[in-house]
Amino acid sequence: MIILQTLKETKEIIRKIKKEGKSIGFVPTMGYLHQGHVSLIHQARQENDFVVVSIFVNPTQFGPNEDFEKYPRDLDRDAMLCKEAGTDLIFHPEASLIYPDNYMTYVDVNQITEKLCGASRPGHFRGVTTIVNKLFNIVEADRAYFGQKDAQQVAVIQKMVEDLNMNIEIIPCPIVREADGLAMSSRNVYLNQEERKAALVLSRSLFNARNAVSSGLKDAAALKAEIISTIASEPLTNIDYVEVVDARTLRDIEKLQGEILIALAVKIGKTRLIDNIRLEVR
Repeated sequence: MIILQTLKETKEIIRKIKKEGKSIGFVPTMGYLHQGHVSLIHQARQENDFVVVSIFVNPTQFGPNEDFEKYPRDLDRDAMLCKEAGTDLIFHPEASLIYPDNYMTYVDVNQITEKLCGASRPGHFRGVTTIVNKLFNIVEADRAYFGQKDAQQVAVIQKMVEDLNMNIEIIPCPIVREADGLAMSSRNVYLNQEERKAALVLSRSLFNARNAVSSGLKDAAALKAEIISTIASEPLTNIDYVEVVDARTLRDIEKLQGEILIALAVKIGKTRLIDNIRLEVR
């Protein structure tokens, strides 16, 4: 496994791999990897000849009062996990390489970025689409793998790829959870013992919602109210949003039908966590 920081060396290796006719799978990350990331690397390994993982904490997707400076970083640990999972190349650039002093170009996807996390984190998705676009241009992968925990991010990137006629396939991969149901996240490390226990209310509310839909509940507003009630019963929570939307367009719905996405963002203490569940309602 190789770890590179420069564009020149990375592009040289990518050109060599592509000249040999090999397929490239790409897993973009912000590092501090967990088993959710590892599952993406495993799938990329199964479906491609060469696997690239980027590790870059992207400053442009953090707001002024968010956790960019304290976001967990541990390259040695990440490299070990990448190597064990079958990664061929880690691209780990400095921010000054990605955003030099004269940087002026950004990528915007409209409408589907304006709700859910986009509503509470202005500018977040502009940063996401810009860095992902840049990484796609650097790595030139055939396929890129994203975790479904960031469901809105997946939808936004899929739309960007579609609208800009990009030659890459986006592969959404299932959420990986801890044994007790908590969705794996690099930010889980911020939780103390009491907060970690309280955070289970997120997945519990989603699993209860799934059971309610299976039992015949069809009203989106009633389902949303039920989820909010469950989360609010935990004193350490502060709800950012709970939404029930069309899974493809992220538009609000009144009646549960087709493929729906139930998405939520909740602060546990000072830590903002997201989770979601997709359901097919017949």
